[in-house]
Amino acid sequence: MAQKKKVIIIDDHPLFREGLKAIIERDRRFEVVGEAGTAKEGIDMTAALSPDVVLVDISLPDLNGMQVTRKLRGMYPHIRVMIISMHSKIDYIVEAFQAGALGYVVKESAAERLIQGLVAVSSGEYFLDSHISHAVVEKLMQSPVREAQINDAEYGALTPREQEIMRMLAEGTSKREIADSLCISTKTVENHRANIMKKLGVHSTMELVRYAARLGLIDIDLWKE
Repeated sequence: MAQKKKVIIIDDHPLFREGLKAIIERDRRFEVVGEAGTAKEGIDMTAALSPDVVLVDISLPDLNGMQVTRKLRGMYPHIRVMIISMHSKIDYIVEAFQAGALGYVVKESAAERLIQGLVAVSSGEYFLDSHISHAVVEKLMQSPVREAQINDAEYGALTPREQEIMRMLAEGTSKREIADSLCISTKTVENHRANIMKKLGVHSTMELVRYAARLGLIDIDLWKE
């Protein structure tokens, strides 16, 4: 019989981790070799156990799931990452794949989709929860105006890296966390921040948050003060 694929779960809810573990271990193709409640624990565990797939929640106490994904993909390119989240917003999904994730599953359909996603991702294929796929298509059909908003002239003047940092700043990510996530210095982050503020014509973090929320780039309910 083929060797089981090793899986690590990074999620800060112990009961949900147990549920995921139970689902995974009913399938003989996979085994859970580790569980972590924080990004740091998960990254350290990944270094120690070298799993095939890491399941990452978006909302973690220290870093968010996108930052964890970037770190893992940067340090261990051979390891596959699948996001598992309660959020099905288009922006989260797009950012997850841009960060290097191969799969995205919403928690409410984990019981039905998790193994299907693991099979695809562990084989190096992309996987998008069909529950989300339907929701994304509906959203795109119902919201033609949103694309025009994202084409905002000031936002379009930002470089791709500035757009990435702008979103992280608007989400409440600290300069140190951004620097660690993107493997740059805090001074470089500060320089990018100054350029972003100048190009957008904003003068405070709160104005930046409002700007990002207006474009639909962030969920204002998740912003950390």
